[in-house]
Amino acid sequence: MSQLDRRRFLAGAALAGAASALPSLTGGQARAAVAPAGAQAPGFYRYKVGDYECTSVNDGARTFPMPDKFVVNTPKDEALAAAESAYMPKGMITIPFNPQLINTGSKLVLIDTGNGAGAFEASKGAVGRTLQNLAAAGVDPKSIDVVVLSHMHGDHINGLKLADGSLAFPNAEIKVPAKEWAFWNSDENAAKAQTDLMKGNFANFKKVFGGLESKVTQYEWDKEVAPGITALATPGHTPGHTSFAVASGNAKVFIQSDVTNVPELFLRNPDWHVMFDTDAAQAQETRHKFYDMAAAEKARVIGFHFSFPSVGYVEKDGPRYRLIPAPWNPVL
Repeated sequence: MSQLDRRRFLAGAALAGAASALPSLTGGQARAAVAPAGAQAPGFYRYKVGDYECTSVNDGARTFPMPDKFVVNTPKDEALAAAESAYMPKGMITIPFNPQLINTGSKLVLIDTGNGAGAFEASKGAVGRTLQNLAAAGVDPKSIDVVVLSHMHGDHINGLKLADGSLAFPNAEIKVPAKEWAFWNSDENAAKAQTDLMKGNFANFKKVFGGLESKVTQYEWDKEVAPGITALATPGHTPGHTSFAVASGNAKVFIQSDVTNVPELFLRNPDWHVMFDTDAAQAQETRHKFYDMAAAEKARVIGFHFSFPSVGYVEKDGPRYRLIPAPWNPVL
């Protein structure tokens, strides 16, 4: 009986690579019968919550060198080790983006909008893919009734507008957390911004929402933003950061927005502080409360920055948590 070990595996891989480089017996380069596609498949995944049909819509993923203070309160080498243990490219961090579409039967609701058309062009298609993936899923942007925003960071709001400044979802009511709107719409708060990151966030808010004030409806926590979709207070990442409970019949999921950024770092290490948090201590407290609740209820959790299709379960693991991806379901 043959045995597989690392030495034999590497030797076999080397031979296979050498063989693939050899010309065919006819003297030409060997080629597959079908040319490589050179492009990724559409990114959307449907799941049911009771009678509701939900769709996780991939906006893409961004991979970049990890900033020195990506994790504010932890040495960079520890953060890099956590990323590498999750098989991210060495020295890099990968952040996915996944808006959610909820069809309640009476309303078609999009939660968050992704990075937008400008980001699609700038990133050569790596992010800003929400509209094309909605189209692949058979959804006309004009058919969306409500766009609900969890908070005002650019990767959640920039998809409201097309590259020419027109509305991406022209018939949708835009709903925003009241506390979030008050914070970012305050000139006094903008004047107090000290970091380039915060200054950029305030400027981007003005750019996106300029001229849209009449289309915006503010909502409160613990209230329905659409049938069966309740806003949950999860502040810290931003002052009005909001998650959602989606319930139909006896079924429920939690859409956690940015309670954690990359789960391989911040769900596994809930006391780590990501550079994007406005109030890091409050965000840390929120993470523990939210994940304790989700784990106790054994509820499905949908994460904007979870790996696509972004559906899973959270379990307690001592003082930490771990994410269990939900099995892929080929049927509804």
